[in-house]
Amino acid sequence: MNLSKFDLINEVFFAEEVTPLQLDFLLAEGWRHFGQHFFRYNVGFYKNGLRYVMPLRVRTADFVLSGSQKRVVRKNKDTKCIIRPVEFDDVKHELFRVHAERFTHGKPENLYSFLDEKAATVPCCTYEFCVFVEDRLAAVSYLDIGDKSVSSIYAMFDPVHSKRSLGIYTMLLELQYAQEQDKEFYYQGYAYEGESFYDYKKRLAATEVYDWHGRWEDMKP
Repeated sequence: MNLSKFDLINEVFFAEEVTPLQLDFLLAEGWRHFGQHFFRYNVGFYKNGLRYVMPLRVRTADFVLSGSQKRVVRKNKDTKCIIRPVEFDDVKHELFRVHAERFTHGKPENLYSFLDEKAATVPCCTYEFCVFVEDRLAAVSYLDIGDKSVSSIYAMFDPVHSKRSLGIYTMLLELQYAQEQDKEFYYQGYAYEGESFYDYKKRLAATEVYDWHGRWEDMKP
């Protein structure tokens, strides 16, 4: 990529607490966070190359399921989902360990790489979406709750159930929750310009992309 046309952004700060309104503001300015570590950057490394970073969000009022997403929902009709403030336990830590085995590089150490030990309230309100298959935990995703926005933090699933597309399914559950709670935006995280592992985040209807100059624009097909 030609870096000369970009004003490089690479900023961080730490915060023990942000209010729902503050979270809305930060998300709208391209910020993300793992625990108390807040960050934003517009250029990242991917497969030994530099890529332009694309913060994404969905206008929840305009979101509709695609045909493939409807199939994912039907495939998981037999599951049960519990939504609640984050609770850590041995079962979730073991699920993380199994899920992390999928990574060949950049393997995260543990759940605390993404979440504060008091993630239910620190640095903001965070809910977990626990998906059960036959009363066994099969997937968990974590969602920050702002005033008019929600933001997806991390998701993990048991590879035994890989055919269920549970990573996509938990995103759809989070979006449904956002619509039911009358949230204006669902932030699905960063993706890269060009093809990458994160392209699934671009496949949600009514997605907007941040231009790093304060403007959100419709994602081009």
